[in-house]
Amino acid sequence: MEIDLVAHCGETTEGQYLNTLTCTDICTGWTEPIALPRRTQQAVCTAIQAMRQELPFALLGIDSDNGSEFINNLLYRYCQDEKITFTRSRPYKKNDQAHVEQKNWSVVRHTVGYDRLETEQELALLEDIYAALRLYVNFFQPVLKLQAKERLGNKVIRRYDQATTPYQRIMKRQDIPLQTKAHFMNLYLHLNPVELRCRIDGKVAQLWKIAP
Repeated sequence: MEIDLVAHCGETTEGQYLNTLTCTDICTGWTEPIALPRRTQQAVCTAIQAMRQELPFALLGIDSDNGSEFINNLLYRYCQDEKITFTRSRPYKKNDQAHVEQKNWSVVRHTVGYDRLETEQELALLEDIYAALRLYVNFFQPVLKLQAKERLGNKVIRRYDQATTPYQRIMKRQDIPLQTKAHFMNLYLHLNPVELRCRIDGKVAQLWKIAP
């Protein structure tokens, strides 16, 4: 999974403010947004441990940028102990994390915007939003995957597969245990996308009322 932080700092990075840890699986597009009270290595490591419990697959590897909240002994030792491959992108090469960068905008920024968030009340609302948003995005939002890219003269021709939700991609994989598929199918059958969207919009409206 590619991982990255979104800062909810508004127009200034001074002081303490909330962050979102975005985690995106390259293979299926499965995305987990996690609200963090602060930008620290401990907060990131704790969030990754919690995130693993929600995944429909084993976490085999993470890829981060070069921020100190990722590149530190705490997360490195955790990945070593848990047999998780830990890689990082090249400095100043945004395309190295194109998958999660796209989700930073389409999932996080598109939903909660660019306001400054810093209070415990805002953190609680952000957690409520993400609890519904992760279900809405992974079970009901189809995504395209790039299959091939070819340059013809000055043009680049890209070919994509059929738009499919991360949940559907999970269900098609042969390496996902049947018990896991049954669990997520049962979850899917009890979800209503309209109710999820209304829940998300209602919580976002509350968040914007108290955001400075």
